[in-house]
Amino acid sequence: MLSRKNKLLVMKIISLFSVVRGYNIPVIVLAQYLAAIFILAKDQRALNVILDGNLFIIVFATSLTIASGYIINSFYDSQKDLINRPKKTMLDRLVSQKTKISVYFALNLMVTVIAFFVSFRAVLFFSAYIFLIWFYSHKIKKISIVGNLMAAFLAVLPFFGILLYYKNLYPEIFAHAAFLYLLILIRELVKDLENLTGDFVSDYRTIPILYGEKTAKKVITTLTLLTVIPVYFLIEVYHVGYMDIYFYASLLMLLFFLFQLRKSNTKSDYIQLHNLLKFIIVAGVFSIVLIDPIVLIRGRNILLMVCY
Repeated sequence: MLSRKNKLLVMKIISLFSVVRGYNIPVIVLAQYLAAIFILAKDQRALNVILDGNLFIIVFATSLTIASGYIINSFYDSQKDLINRPKKTMLDRLVSQKTKISVYFALNLMVTVIAFFVSFRAVLFFSAYIFLIWFYSHKIKKISIVGNLMAAFLAVLPFFGILLYYKNLYPEIFAHAAFLYLLILIRELVKDLENLTGDFVSDYRTIPILYGEKTAKKVITTLTLLTVIPVYFLIEVYHVGYMDIYFYASLLMLLFFLFQLRKSNTKSDYIQLHNLLKFIIVAGVFSIVLIDPIVLIRGRNILLMVCY
């Protein structure tokens, strides 16, 4: 049996894990590695990419930066989250604001130090990334439209860090990025509908608050229809292998999303739409392997030979 002190320590660890959203970070790590193997460094052997020490540092630094970003976001949004997500916020509050800030600075310092092992350019990139996350959380987040655009940009930015490392400007990369950016931007707007009460009390100037839910739904609908453009290029112009199955399925799910959006008017409705978008995004991560499944087979065979 754990003592009371040890139980409190375990709860604080769980609380910190909740604050940094540790359940999201492995997905981001996987997405970065899969993007490197199948899109950004597709001319290299998969095993070489996986064993690349510099890539590991970039991915690790990205994970720490995102974790620190969640911390500073939680720090500034504590009052709003208490209204929008009371249960999660009560768990998060087991860790004091002082501890959160200490961990935040420690993570950012660690990112800066390990980035030096890659290059000074990596240090500049992560320093800018850290600053932009803080600036968004402190100043931009409450501004209508601009806050949504910047939130989506910050979510996509880690992949441009890998892009700068490999320096491979394949045109299909930007089509993938455009599709992901639109999905994340749509998700941000749905979150605004979902968090309407807390945003209003906290004086956030979101689209639903300034212009109403009907206008927000029209904007979401327009952005959803715009996803057809990058999908067309990815399927008809660029070679994405069997990943076109994912894009066709995504369009069907987005049509269902629009149908449900018209009928949605409660917080639970918007949470369901939010979860559907998260599913499409996460499914997209795993679907990257469909671009060229033979890469995994070759990588597995090489790894077996090495182990043997």
